[in-house]
Amino acid sequence: MTTTLAPERIATQAAAEPPHRKAFPVRPSVLVLLAATAVLYLWDLTASGYGNSFYAAATQAGAQSWKAWLFGSLDPGGVITVDKPPAALWVSGLFARIFGLSSWTVLAPQALEGVAAVGLLYATVRRTSGHVAGLMAGAALAVTPVAVLMFRFNLPDALLVLLLVAGAYCTVRATGKASVRWLMLAGAAIGFAFLTKMLQGFLVLPAFGLMYLVAAPTGLGRRIAHLFAALGALVVSAGWFVALVALWPAESRPYIAGSTDNSVLELALGYNGFGRIFGGDGNPGGGGFGGGGNGNTAFGGSTGLFRMFGASFGTEISWLLPAALIALVAGLWFTRRAPRTDRTRAALILWGGWLVVTALVFSYMSGITHPYYSVALAPAIAALVAIGGRELWRGRAYPPARITLGAMIAVTGAWSFILLHRSETWLPALRWLILVASVVVATVVIVGLPTMRRLVAVIAAAAIITTGAASGAYAVATASATHSGSIPVSGPAEYSAGGFGGGMGGGPGSEASSTELTTFLSQTTTDWAAATTGATSAANLQLASGKAVIAIGGWNGSDPAPTLAQFQQWVSEGRISYYISGGGMGGGPGRGNSEIAQWVADNYTATIIGGATVYDLRG
Repeated sequence: MTTTLAPERIATQAAAEPPHRKAFPVRPSVLVLLAATAVLYLWDLTASGYGNSFYAAATQAGAQSWKAWLFGSLDPGGVITVDKPPAALWVSGLFARIFGLSSWTVLAPQALEGVAAVGLLYATVRRTSGHVAGLMAGAALAVTPVAVLMFRFNLPDALLVLLLVAGAYCTVRATGKASVRWLMLAGAAIGFAFLTKMLQGFLVLPAFGLMYLVAAPTGLGRRIAHLFAALGALVVSAGWFVALVALWPAESRPYIAGSTDNSVLELALGYNGFGRIFGGDGNPGGGGFGGGGNGNTAFGGSTGLFRMFGASFGTEISWLLPAALIALVAGLWFTRRAPRTDRTRAALILWGGWLVVTALVFSYMSGITHPYYSVALAPAIAALVAIGGRELWRGRAYPPARITLGAMIAVTGAWSFILLHRSETWLPALRWLILVASVVVATVVIVGLPTMRRLVAVIAAAAIITTGAASGAYAVATASATHSGSIPVSGPAEYSAGGFGGGMGGGPGSEASSTELTTFLSQTTTDWAAATTGATSAANLQLASGKAVIAIGGWNGSDPAPTLAQFQQWVSEGRISYYISGGGMGGGPGRGNSEIAQWVADNYTATIIGGATVYDLRG
């Protein structure tokens, strides 16, 4: 961008070393960034208990059984998996196996993945745009509210983001030297992203491929061949697990939850794939849960072009989104005459393509959609703002650059004011302070900067602080709040508490499962202490008692696992001690395997233990 804004610098920049070669291997400022990020993500982490008890129970299962760990089973006995692929559980399961199951071992892996993602984003942006831009991008990612939320919670999205950034880093390395090896590593990273959250990991592929196709310094034929090699690496890194599940005898492994035919591929294409985009069975969206069509914020709000700015996604991700879009459009315009291999334009293609494709899919998908999905946008937004801000600042002698940079600052301040107003009782003075400061700083930038170097530095610092203050304050508030349930949201405690499934964290001291009942279950010696029709209830019972509990029907209650015949056989073999009636999400009368509940009620006598209806299956 700078070469277009200041033509006289073209020769100088072309002869200069790439930004990453000028910098020291590790600068103190980078260590400060990573240390501050670690404090933000790890401080008082265990206050949220086990976070999402559903995934925490799968972590517990993986720590007790290698087969459960491999397949991502919800219980150590391996009846049924969680409704996602297991890569994120491989990490937390190993943590729990090495350090023992606790709130820390369940939540810390995501926090460490977040620190790694911030560091890797810094390294990626630095290679194309220099040290300062890298720091700005890393810091912007670190304080994005939804990133703070996800890196302090046990959902697969934390590992997904790390793998996507790793893929971007490898793509940038590959593009710089037309390296097929680095491009294949990018494909491998995205393959493991598939094993983390399936097709969502593929949304960045158009951007990765276009960057390499446009900017790699080699012939077109070789560029295309390299892309096919990377595709092969992706297929291998994702396909080995798909093949493993397909070849493993179905009767000796857990049922693949969410699939209709007990296969990973159908799960990827169905419930976790096109079902999320178009809705349908198992993905009701607005129809079943009041999601896209009815505007329920827990399920994404109304679909449409401005969904990322709405009540559901807005405070999660959109703080810097207007500035990122301005930076993208302006950057592509200012670099329109740059050489094909121009680093800045290549970076804009990468991060801009990532942002546009992912945001459009999230904006229009009509199946189950949750606000925290937007964490996948955070690295792209952070990178675009950092790259665009750095290049426009360097070209500030050129009036269009000053005007564009001023617009980024002013729009960010105005949008921050609107977002903060949505939490109107929280720090009401902050939004006014940011609005006024952004107008003042933007005006100074547009009118023209003074010649004194110290004043220029002060204004630059003011611009950075002004644009990041609202997001940063909201991020700190997010880190200060506890989160539980299946749909956590960011923000101050009074606005983010609970969420869908809130109060079911199942952590140490949780009252989600009664002490009397869990003590009763902890004394059993059978393969499974109990079975119940609620996935969340089963997870809470398993975490509290330390014993395996079957979640009949899996998360959504409709999976045919176990079948009535399997359940009857296990009961006859004395492998299940109790059946607990009722349950929360993922089961209940009239859903899924209700025939098991009916068979138990017809053949066994119920007693009340800790307020729960319990059937003794041992006699």
